[in-house]
Formats: sequence, structure tokens, C-alpha cells
Amino acid sequence: MQISLKNQRILVTGASRGIGRAIAKQLSDSGAEVIIHYNFNRLEAESLLAELDSLAHLAACDLSQSDEVVGFIPQLVQKYGPLTGLVNNAGISPSAPDTLPTSEWLQIWEKTLAVNTTAIGILCKEFLDQAKNQGEGRIVTISSRAAFRGDTTDYLAYAASKGALVSLTRSIARHYGKKGIKAFLIAPGFTRTDMAEQILSEYGEEFALNDIALNELTRPEDIAPMVTLLCSGLADHATGTSIDINAGSYVR
Repeated sequence: MQISLKNQRILVTGASRGIGRAIAKQLSDSGAEVIIHYNFNRLEAESLLAELDSLAHLAACDLSQSDEVVGFIPQLVQKYGPLTGLVNNAGISPSAPDTLPTSEWLQIWEKTLAVNTTAIGILCKEFLDQAKNQGEGRIVTISSRAAFRGDTTDYLAYAASKGALVSLTRSIARHYGKKGIKAFLIAPGFTRTDMAEQILSEYGEEFALNDIALNELTRPEDIAPMVTLLCSGLADHATGTSIDINAGSYVR
């Protein structure tokens, strides 16, 4: 099966490294015009831009600041034209042990939800605003197995933030489908990224390997092809679905 994303313009958040980088590369290889979002990793975003074969652009935004996120997509649309796809990949997973004073714990909770949930809500709303006018659009949101099976006590905020994305995705899929807009959710398990190094250093790689059914940890490149398929329109009747890519560590 040949997948062509020619004439598609897709925003990928958190695209400078990890899962987002692999997704942006795969989308570009399939012919899409990719907008590479980053926060502070400009050099890594520029290096990705240099790698891509098709048309691509850089776009900076601090997703922890709602006032920066509001208006971000309209600015991109004004500059490059309407978006056909939005890939909500960016996220953070800071540790917040339950032994912390509540005030410190709350700061981590609020920042985690600001990036992982509130920013995505804003991006989806503004994407929908412009997609309704076109009568077409696809949203792929990267959640986590933690949304379904929970997480350790240090990562309550992370699990809660990712769980909210399930309801958001299902609501968009159910109520905007007849306007030509589809929404999908991917729930990865432990994936070998820079962000995961913190957990590996804390718990050890054997902890992660013992938790999965395969012999090696999931890589970003294992997730990117599914995102490409969902953006292509070839799986539109799967709108509203949640797809697990977790090496068998959580089976529903």
C-alpha cells in the first residue's frame, strides 16, 4: 500500500526530537508539507528541517503559556494556508512524588496539565475553527497507556493529563464527523526517547523491559507509520478510536 500525503499541510507539535521528530520525518517522506513545532530546541528543529525532502517550516511556541498558544494556529494558517492535519505530540512528564509539600506538588500538576491538556484543547479548538470552513481535517493525538492503566504515584499528573485527551478525542470525533473532521488517539507505552531517559535512570532499563511482551523497547519509528496512515484518510472510519502501541505491556 502506497500512502501519499501530497497537498496536505500538517502541524506536528514537539517535533524537534523523539516521537514527534519521527512522525514529522515519516509525514514528510510521504509528501506532506510539515510544520515543525518546537519550544526551545531550535537547533534540533533546524537539523530536522534540513533532513526533510518535502516543504517544511519551523514554528516556535511555549505550550505551557496559554496566551502564547491562543492564536498560534490562526497565525500559521495566515502565513502558510489552511491546515489539513494536526498531530498533538508534545508533552512533558515531570516527577512529582507524593512526599512533596502540596504547594510544590501543585506547581508540577498545573504545569503538566497546561502543556499536556490545556494547550492541546486550545490547539484542537483553533484547528476545528479553520477545518470546519474546509469541510475536512484530521487530528491525531498522542496520549499514553497511562491514560488507561494509570501510572505510579510520582506521575499522577501525567496520567490525569493524558486521560483527559481520551474524552477530548472521542468528543471531537462524535460531534464533528459530519463536518468532515476525524480524530484519533494513539496510546504508546514506554518509548525510547530523551524524555524516557529520566524514568530509565530512576527505575532501570530492566524494569521497563520486564513490563513488556517483546524483547526491545518501542522506538519512535514504531509509532510514526500509524500516524501517517491516520493522516492519509485511508482509516477515516476508525475516527474516535484509541490505538495502543505499547509492546503488549497493556492489553485492553
